[in-house]
Amino acid sequence: MKLLRYGPLGSEKPGVLDKDGQIRDLSGVIADIGGEAISDMGWADGLDIDSLPVVDDSPRLGACVTGTGKFICIGLNYADHAAETGATVPPEPVIFMKATSAIVGPNDDVLIPRGSEATDWEVELGVIIGKKAKYVSEADALEHVAGYCVINDVSERDFQTKRSGQWTKGKSCDTFGPTGPWLVTKDEVADPQNLKMWLTVNGISKQNGSSKTMVYGVAHVVSYLSQFMTLHPGDIISTGTPPGVGMGFKPPQYLKAGDVVELGIEGLGTQKQTFIADV
Repeated sequence: MKLLRYGPLGSEKPGVLDKDGQIRDLSGVIADIGGEAISDMGWADGLDIDSLPVVDDSPRLGACVTGTGKFICIGLNYADHAAETGATVPPEPVIFMKATSAIVGPNDDVLIPRGSEATDWEVELGVIIGKKAKYVSEADALEHVAGYCVINDVSERDFQTKRSGQWTKGKSCDTFGPTGPWLVTKDEVADPQNLKMWLTVNGISKQNGSSKTMVYGVAHVVSYLSQFMTLHPGDIISTGTPPGVGMGFKPPQYLKAGDVVELGIEGLGTQKQTFIADV
């Protein structure tokens, strides 16, 4: 299934995409697309999607999951991306956190923060946890995954690399976490390590890669993280980006007000954001 949330910010309703690409209202079945709903999918057994009410028009899409407790990111997880940034592939996954307050809908405007001169883009495969994971093995890790989504791990590179401390301050600005459009349940993703990924800025191709070049795959990452912290339903893992980010160009290319970024992952949908100045 392709689960989604639609409606005004803060008042989203749960929905599901039918076979014709129409949004169907799920609010008569579940309260929302969050930890409770995705940890026990019994409500979906025998669900007749075509019998659900059709949502008219083209509503705003919110982030595809709500109530996220942790937004965990993996850094330098593509060897070619590490090379373009001048870094080496780490011997273990690099972990950093993105504030959950950064989460927005897939097509919402993104704010370029005050003082920013290096706001950058990153198309990433998102993993949404559906079952509590603590000390899980790599062999069992995918059993704890509810599904996958598209994430734009928007980053302010000067905040990230030149302002001392951890990367989190360059990753957590308001609106820096567009998530969705859908939570695609894992049964619809045959192999999360073989998905095409792309991103354009103002219609010009910048990233064109595949999750198959990921250094540490989804199963490894879920297992690895579960050795350090318990993962809960609704938690999001953003698994890293292929090459083509702004900081990798010579000279670097960064976003300015009015720029339009579009991105997508095979089978998981697309996003489109206009970047505007945060005043």
